[in-house]
Amino acid sequence: MSWGLISAMGHVSIQTTDLANSVFDATQILGLRETERTADAVYLAAANVHHELVYVESEVNGVDGFGLVAANGDALREIRRRVENENLTIVSNKPRGAGIEDGFSFIGPEGVVFEIYVGMQENSAIQQSFGPDRYGHFNFHPRDVGGMMRFLHRVLDFRLSDVIGDDFAYFMRCNPDHHGIALVRGEGTLHHHAWQTQSIADLGKLGDRLNKLGRELIWGPVRHGAGHNIAAYYVETSGAVVELYTDLEQIYDDSRPPVVWGEDENWYNMWSAYRPMEFRKFGLAPVDPRFLSNLHR
Repeated sequence: MSWGLISAMGHVSIQTTDLANSVFDATQILGLRETERTADAVYLAAANVHHELVYVESEVNGVDGFGLVAANGDALREIRRRVENENLTIVSNKPRGAGIEDGFSFIGPEGVVFEIYVGMQENSAIQQSFGPDRYGHFNFHPRDVGGMMRFLHRVLDFRLSDVIGDDFAYFMRCNPDHHGIALVRGEGTLHHHAWQTQSIADLGKLGDRLNKLGRELIWGPVRHGAGHNIAAYYVETSGAVVELYTDLEQIYDDSRPPVVWGEDENWYNMWSAYRPMEFRKFGLAPVDPRFLSNLHR
C-alpha cells in the first residue's frame, strides 16, 4: 500500500574493505542469505527478492547508495523528471547492479546516491534458520537535516511522521511503515540500516549470537517513542550500525499530521531515560561519486 511515488524501501549498498567479514556479519549474525556473488560484490536478502543489502569490495568503507522502489513505471519517469528539474547529477541511466529490470541513479544532497527502480527479480533461495523478515529503513545524519527532509518530500514524495525539536530530526515514510528514512542532524553519515523481525525474542537471540562471538549490542532492547518500535543495535564490520526491530507503528491514514516532540523529550526510549553517549559516534560517509560508476556490474 502506497500513497506516493515510492512504494517501498529497496536496499542499502555499502563499500567495505573487508568483504568476507561483512558477509559473515550479514549471514551469521543478522541472518540474511546470499543471493548472488559477482567479481567485486555480494548480494543479500531477507525477503524473497534479489537483494536488500549489497556489499561492494573496496579500498574504503562507505555508503555506496540507497535503493528505493518506484510505485510503477509512471512514478519512475516522474521522479526522473523531478531530478532533472533539480539539476541533480545522474550517475547511471540504467541499474547499477544485478537483479533489477529498470532504473536510474543520481546524486542527492550531501553526496548521497539514490537508485530509483522497478522490477527487481524475485529470489526464494533457502532461508537461514534465523533472521529478519525484511529490510525496513535507514537512519541518516545530514548536516542540513531540514534541507534533506524537504528534498525527500519534494522530489521523492516522502511524508512526515514525526518531527523532533527545532530542525533536529525528522521521521519520514513512503508507505504505512512509520518511517523508511529517519534523519537526525549530524555529520553527513549513514548511522544504521534496520531490519524487521517478528518478535522481541529475536532481539534476545541476536544478543546471544553476538555474545558467543565476543561482541555486543551497543544499545537495547529499547522501546522508541518515535515509531514505537522495539529495537536493538550492533556495529557491523564496515563501521555502520545495524538495527533489528519489531512492532513498528503503522500509519494507514495518510492525512495524519506529524507527531511533534521536543528535542529533550524522551522520544528515543520509552522504557528509560538512559541513552549511551557513544551511540551516535558510529557511521559511514557516502563515498566519492567518482568511484561509483563501475561498481557491482
